[in-house]
Amino acid sequence: MIAKEVTILSKTGLESKMAARLIQKASSYESNIWIQKGERKANAKSLLGLLSLGISPGDKITIITDGRDEATALNELEAFANSGMTE
Repeated sequence: MIAKEVTILSKTGLESKMAARLIQKASSYESNIWIQKGERKANAKSLLGLLSLGISPGDKITIITDGRDEATALNELEAFANSGMTE
């Protein structure tokens, strides 16, 4: 299991459209992936879970990956978040 903190750069935070993009990206990996904001954690492949975190622009989140392709998943999801989730 590995984790990395990133800052949400998208202008709208993690609203439904951005969450759907993140889910699509996260679902392409075999690993289990979670997003954590503060003490709350949600499955990165769950729309309701992600939306329940209430992630706003500029928020710091932690991406946690665990599984066979965890390093690749973490690096690519970090790059995706740093691009404003538009890649």
